[in-house]
Amino acid sequence: MKRLLFLALPALMYAEGLKSLLDFAVTQNNIVVSKILIEQSKMKDIESSQGVYYPTIDAGAFYQNLNSRTPGFAGDVYSGYVKVGVDLYDGGRKKSTIEKNKALLEASKYDTYAYKKSLQLQIVQDFFNIQSAKESLKALKEKNEQLKAEVYRVRKFYEVGSATKDDVDRLQAALSNNTYLIDTIKFQIHSLKRVMSLKIGKKVSTLEDTQIQEPLSIEKNRSDEINVLKEQAKSLQYTANSVNSAYKPQVRFEDTFNLYDYGRSDVTHFDGVNHQNKLMLSFNIRLFDNGVVSKKKESIIIQKMALQKQIKQLEDAQDINLELALSKIKTIKAQIKSAKSSLTSANSAYITISQKFKAGIVDNVTYLDALSVKTNSKSLYQKALNDIQIAYASYYYYLNKNIKDYIK
Repeated sequence: MKRLLFLALPALMYAEGLKSLLDFAVTQNNIVVSKILIEQSKMKDIESSQGVYYPTIDAGAFYQNLNSRTPGFAGDVYSGYVKVGVDLYDGGRKKSTIEKNKALLEASKYDTYAYKKSLQLQIVQDFFNIQSAKESLKALKEKNEQLKAEVYRVRKFYEVGSATKDDVDRLQAALSNNTYLIDTIKFQIHSLKRVMSLKIGKKVSTLEDTQIQEPLSIEKNRSDEINVLKEQAKSLQYTANSVNSAYKPQVRFEDTFNLYDYGRSDVTHFDGVNHQNKLMLSFNIRLFDNGVVSKKKESIIIQKMALQKQIKQLEDAQDINLELALSKIKTIKAQIKSAKSSLTSANSAYITISQKFKAGIVDNVTYLDALSVKTNSKSLYQKALNDIQIAYASYYYYLNKNIKDYIK
């Protein structure tokens, strides 16, 4: 007994529950990490656009050399300057750019939320599909053991002439077909685990049994896909405002300080000033551009209107998907009752027919049918139990909730 517990210990130690897998996936999945990096880049855009409110400081220098020096001009001129400038009024362009970048950041965040929740649903579906496949494998293995026992028993009867070769062949064929199905299910489980491992971001081996809370009265949140489009629509409005600022006055102030020095000059050259400070206040307004800016603004507003139509479609889709998700839960609950009743009947029928088969009252065809019905009924019942978990997860997804928060 102690040896069996020791052998089982590694599997128990490394078995992972659905919640821990989801927690890992929403932080380590490569696409999630990619989207978080995009959020960081959007934050930098905001910081960059906020910096334009500060004055600009430019510095420069030049050197001029006249190969053939002339009277009144120095052969070498050295100059350096520092220029400070600030936009006093830009028609609201800077503010609109900042607000546009903030909206794009929010859109990026909602896009990340949307992907995380979609990823959770995908992993839940894989998880419970694996559990269903494992239950099917278990039922097929049980069927295999029963078929092996019957093949062995009937072969003994055949050896003493109490059964025909046809009886043995039928059972052997059923055993071979069942072994084929077992190998198929094993590959299916392996494939599902590998696909789920890719989504999670690490290899998955042993899985713990997990259940999701049955939904009660939960308030619906607007889907993140809708929020993404709403923020994108906001960004387009701010972009339109920024474009339209070209029609408003532009006022800028600049102060430039220059230093000069001269070389290769003679008595006929007047060195002139060695420093100079220049103040400049500029005013600009666009009077005519043949509607270039206004048409650009109209184009952006049309894009915003297109997004609003998509938002309406997604809002309707969310309501319909929620309605269908609830209906799915009710349907699967009814299927569970039917499958349970079918399994009870199939087990009872198999016991009776198995006894009759061993007594020689019914043939092997009747026995094999009863065994297949029992195996299929067990698989369907277990599948229905796992399907209801997927249905619960789907309902939480369409409510725009984090599924991992509702795992028992």
